[in-house]
Amino acid sequence: MNTPNKLTIFRMIITPVFLAVFLLASIPHHYLWALVIFAIGSLTDFIDGKLARKNNQVTVFGKLADPIADKMLTTAALLALMSVGLCNVWIIMIVLTREFAITSFRMVASSQGIIIPANIWGKLKTASQMIFTVLILLFTELNDSGIWPESVSLSLVSNAMLWITAALTAISGVIYIVKSVKLIDFSK
Repeated sequence: MNTPNKLTIFRMIITPVFLAVFLLASIPHHYLWALVIFAIGSLTDFIDGKLARKNNQVTVFGKLADPIADKMLTTAALLALMSVGLCNVWIIMIVLTREFAITSFRMVASSQGIIIPANIWGKLKTASQMIFTVLILLFTELNDSGIWPESVSLSLVSNAMLWITAALTAISGVIYIVKSVKLIDFSK
């Protein structure tokens, strides 16, 4: 197994660790620790893709597993944020609907020997989810430490960022489906 694929698997493994740390309020500065774990997971996404392309180590496993690892990490973050009132349930519904739809299209394409890689919109969606989540986790730690200004609604700031992500998610999903329909034989 090559290094990019090991990094993808590592991201899958640390996802439940991130969620557990986020939820364990008994751990001092648990939001900060969750931020660190989430940031490490996000960096592995960036690094594994760069390494795979640079070293010509792009594999079918990587093309399929990397987006799943991303979905696991970002969905865990959205659920964690929802659990503390920082993510609207409709944002999660939009994101999960898109993710299930695209995964279904990928599975059908794969069964026909077609691999449909992520497009720039999907990468923007993932990048926005990861960057905004890091910021929200930082803001949550500041709020928990009493540093966040009381006059600024953390929930409003968080949801505004996540609605941007939801919009990018919907756009990337529509574009992916339009491109996929041209490649997949739905008569099989």
